[in-house]
Amino acid sequence: MSTKIAIIGLGYVGLPLSIRFCQSGVSVVGLDIDQAQVDKLNNGESYIKHIKASEIEQIVNEGLFTASTDFSLIEEVEAIIVCVPTPLNKHREPDLSYVLATGRSIAPHLTKGSANKLVVLESTTYPGTTEDELRPMLEDGSGLKAGDGFHLAFSPEREDPGRSDHSVKTIPKVMGGFTSRCLDRCIALYSKALDEVHPVPSCRVAEATKLTENIFRSVNIALVNELKVVYDKMGIDVCEVIDAAATKPFGYMPFYPGPGLGGHCIPIDPFYLTWKAREVDQHTRFIELAGEINTAMPDYVISKVSDALNSELKSINGSRILLLGLAYKPNVDDDRESPSYALIEKLESKGAKVDYNDPHVPEIKATREHKHLAGRKSVDIEAGEYDCLLIATHHEEYSIFDFSKFDIPLVDTRNCVSKKNTKYIKA
Repeated sequence: MSTKIAIIGLGYVGLPLSIRFCQSGVSVVGLDIDQAQVDKLNNGESYIKHIKASEIEQIVNEGLFTASTDFSLIEEVEAIIVCVPTPLNKHREPDLSYVLATGRSIAPHLTKGSANKLVVLESTTYPGTTEDELRPMLEDGSGLKAGDGFHLAFSPEREDPGRSDHSVKTIPKVMGGFTSRCLDRCIALYSKALDEVHPVPSCRVAEATKLTENIFRSVNIALVNELKVVYDKMGIDVCEVIDAAATKPFGYMPFYPGPGLGGHCIPIDPFYLTWKAREVDQHTRFIELAGEINTAMPDYVISKVSDALNSELKSINGSRILLLGLAYKPNVDDDRESPSYALIEKLESKGAKVDYNDPHVPEIKATREHKHLAGRKSVDIEAGEYDCLLIATHHEEYSIFDFSKFDIPLVDTRNCVSKKNTKYIKA
């Protein structure tokens, strides 16, 4: 008998996971609250640039995948994987509303269809969420007990949009269960689709693993961002230093500076641990300091833009600036938590007129944080008269673009330009 599962949340995590399971012969019901996205998927269309429509079309035509907004379809499946957002609220505290709302939607359907369904949370969160937050929601709504009436586990996503050297299939999958039987069910499920699983003793260990991975990156990026500022005052190029240090075959791992942190993980995950740590009377000074340094980077970039314009006897106020790159990382259309938004807002608050160019993000979509920017469209690099160009994302298109013909300051936050002009500045 073939396996049938439900994956809730069909974004950058849930959709690639759905495709991987289907390619392994597992039937997937993809559940989402966005009817427009559901309709596109059922028509074999993709709304994420690095995911090919042909992959979606194939699994739809083979009858292995269907998308829906009807959560009662959970009754037909053996396992439910939750891949919904876990953002921060305006006070930079964990917002579990999506996870808990999903739990409320799942619970009534756990008692029907296949017995002892498995529920796996993949959304990044603080240690204790699966057992202390999601489990009571599922138990109260279903009348069943975790580990008996249904199985419960946590297995953090490790998706990296646009990466080609690793994939959902090849990245080892960490997982922890509420009980040993829960863990066994989780191992059996993911082993159908992934090359390697790595069981850990509990859900809490698995939750902490994901946070540790991203805190590691946040702290190291903060370090090189701080070194960038220090070395700049000494007339030293930090990227030249990093490249030289990276020749050491042991004891060093290169990280590179930028205009701030982006993506759904690194700017957010550390704050999940700092918030939880306060419950046990611990203060995460190192993590919080890294957050302060990274959050300050847009201001440092703007100071460089100001210096560049001053050299032209101009000020930010009244200048026209073209920002290059809205996505948070190169060669993808993922603009979640992109520092480019902070740069646009800070520049415009100082009186600048800012346009943007991004070959991967043709139009700014509505978001909770930047609703006022929704609808703006990418413009051609040579479409208008600008006083300054500001590179915020190291897209390949910018690496090969010939900027030598521009007689205006070119501020590069990513050290990515090969054909520079005479007014090139690193930030």
